Amino acid sequence: MPDSIEAMADDAYTFITALGFEKIDIFSFSLGGMVAQALVLKHPDLVRKLVLTGTGPKGGKGMDKVAGTTYYDMLRAALTRSDPKEFLFFNRDTAGKQAGKAFVRRLEERTADRDAPIKVKAFQTQLKAIKKWGRGTPANLSKITQPTLIANGDNDRMVPSVLSEDLHRRINGSELIIYPAPATAVSFSSTTSSPLSRQSSSGAEHDRAEHHPR
Repeated sequence: MPDSIEAMADDAYTFITALGFEKIDIFSFSLGGMVAQALVLKHPDLVRKLVLTGTGPKGGKGMDKVAGTTYYDMLRAALTRSDPKEFLFFNRDTAGKQAGKAFVRRLEERTADRDAPIKVKAFQTQLKAIKKWGRGTPANLSKITQPTLIANGDNDRMVPSVLSEDLHRRINGSELIIYPAPATAVSFSSTTSSPLSRQSSSGAEHDRAEHHPR
């Protein structure tokens, strides 16, 4: 397991090109969104379109606190005999708790060809890479010229929506959508509410946008 986001991006590039792809669209979430940023900056000709959900920029304010939040919520889950994902990825109101449990149940539906559980060392390495990313020198995201959609929830614990707003300011021509839910609910829920706001590259904000622009 690489110990930096940039090294993960290098591995992703090796894998993508080994499959024979010359141009790809990327949908990314959380850590994957960080890897996607590093990948498109290193190999801009590879990426056609980019979606960044629940993620933040290198050197973004508070990015290095993701590890601490993760360990804290894992402890809360252990004390209540719950899955950590219910605390990390969903609100703790009634609707959020129901959505979290439903999400965990859906993860168990697949019985064949399941991914092996992540090893503790690999998990810790990922969190260290995120902390290093959060404390690193900000990248010049103005170099990203691909059509870019940035999405997040309005109450995401791990990567607050302010970091998505930061990404939006840094990536010229990007579009930002904020939903009334944590980012994971936005990415993986079987149903998604209409967004609270949608902001284009012009800076104009549209309340209660009813559909996805792309």
